[in-house]
Amino acid sequence: MGKKRIIQKTKEELIKERENIDTKVQKEIKVETLAKTKEGKIYVSSTYNNTILTLTDNQGNVLYWTSAGTIGFKGTKKGTPFAASKVAEAMASAAKKLGIEKVQVFIKGIGSGRDSALRSLAARDLNIISIKDKTPIPHNGCRPPKARRV
Repeated sequence: MGKKRIIQKTKEELIKERENIDTKVQKEIKVETLAKTKEGKIYVSSTYNNTILTLTDNQGNVLYWTSAGTIGFKGTKKGTPFAASKVAEAMASAAKKLGIEKVQVFIKGIGSGRDSALRSLAARDLNIISIKDKTPIPHNGCRPPKARRV
């Protein structure tokens, strides 16, 4: 099976990685979409395969969105909590650059990135007003198959 190797990153590599994320965020933020209000809504959609965050104003107009795929994760790594936390960091920095201070967070889905995305948003000094879980729940499920006749 082989030895497991743990890769230790130096401070310079970590700083360079942070700058790469910030430059990707800067490229995607348009100057004309700057928010006039200081409040917004963040929608976290977490599936088994990906984590997508969308930042909107109070009317629902999309100001910025990002996902684990746009950050640079590929394949099954997009659904991990680590990828979700990196996506949330990019979203928090984009919200700061847009001038948004207060956010409402709406979480949808059953992926493993739900909690880590929310924790990363809270750790980035965004003032979270409310957190709502919008995951759809079936009331009675789909119709069962008819009884088998032998």
